[in-house]
Amino acid sequence: MKILHVIPSVSPVRGGPSQAVLEMVWALRQQGVDAAIATTNDDGDQLLSVPLNQWVDYPVDPNEPTKTVPVRFFARCELPVTAVREFALSFSFTMWLWKNLANYDVMHAHAIFSYVPTAAMAIARTVGVPYIVRPLGQLCHWSLQQGAKKKQNYLRLIERTNLQQAAAIHFTALQERQEAAALELGTDSFILPHGLNLPEAMPNASAQLKQWLNLPEDVPVILFLSRIHPKKGLEVLIEALSKLRSQPFRLVIAGSGTAVYEQQIQHCVSQANLDDRTHFVGFVKGEAKQMLLQGADLFALPSHSENFGIAVLEAMAAGLPTLITPAVGLSPIVQQQNLGWVVPQTQAAVEGALQAFLQEPQAARSMGERAVSIVQQQFTWTQVAQQLAQHYHAMAQLSVPATATA
Repeated sequence: MKILHVIPSVSPVRGGPSQAVLEMVWALRQQGVDAAIATTNDDGDQLLSVPLNQWVDYPVDPNEPTKTVPVRFFARCELPVTAVREFALSFSFTMWLWKNLANYDVMHAHAIFSYVPTAAMAIARTVGVPYIVRPLGQLCHWSLQQGAKKKQNYLRLIERTNLQQAAAIHFTALQERQEAAALELGTDSFILPHGLNLPEAMPNASAQLKQWLNLPEDVPVILFLSRIHPKKGLEVLIEALSKLRSQPFRLVIAGSGTAVYEQQIQHCVSQANLDDRTHFVGFVKGEAKQMLLQGADLFALPSHSENFGIAVLEAMAAGLPTLITPAVGLSPIVQQQNLGWVVPQTQAAVEGALQAFLQEPQAARSMGERAVSIVQQQFTWTQVAQQLAQHYHAMAQLSVPATATA
């Protein structure tokens, strides 16, 4: 069974969903599924240094060069317009897909409102290949309100047909499916979370982190690790922490965003009088990322909207209690299993959760220990890949008539 995954980018700068596709395809291949990825050489404002128009054994993890998956990269159209770059237009991708998509049993499209998945779904309909679409939270209310008029027109003219004629929509959390239901698409769907490869334990991670940051052993570290983006709620977290200056803590902000917004956050930190309590460490990966996750004491992501929350899952796997909002897809399990704090995205609510964390460190550590157990039981990539393979087998049996036009 041959499965083609299409996604606008696998660059780390595009966040967790791009990395998840690499992990997903690796796990599927371990289950005997012939899965591969077609994408562009997008790398945010830059381009990935990769061979184009040929299959490449691309590393899933830079620290494990032998762990690779087949990826075919196509040139992103380079015009001096930011919106065009973000749309990831690629003519060579289109031409290759027209010639080759019929050789696959199922196509799995990741993202919507972007050229690669939009074109791929239209072509799949034309050549009669069943496809699944994972919308990456783009059908959630908050996301649809960003650039609302443009998205409404795009949805009405193009994407609604793509979504309605999909064999299924792949949601990663119940909340994501519930929010998408308002669009009344009528398409079959299933819920399957992201998986995770359990990290190798890093001895003395806390001591290493405190030494790296030049902190005393008894100072708790609150970690924000995600894209630095307006939807992540960093301003609320900073405002809440500004009210707790009488207590010892350090805030570590790990991630990257646009230069303009990063400057806004740095200004916000200064206005909150937290310059001496905050460490900006930039985008991290590999050992540095695991040192942060395993060495910190609390993971905080008071986001406006997360269809799943891969960073939250990574924190849980590292044994961290989490502070999140109900808008994060993983919030039900965090709340039900008492793995952290799920609070409204207000300064007072976030401050209250932070206060509880600082006052009851042992209770927080117990939350983190339970989180590791939950991840081991429910969220490994092996478990996810086995279930996804079953969906592919069912989809491959569908008889999809080719249409005359896309």
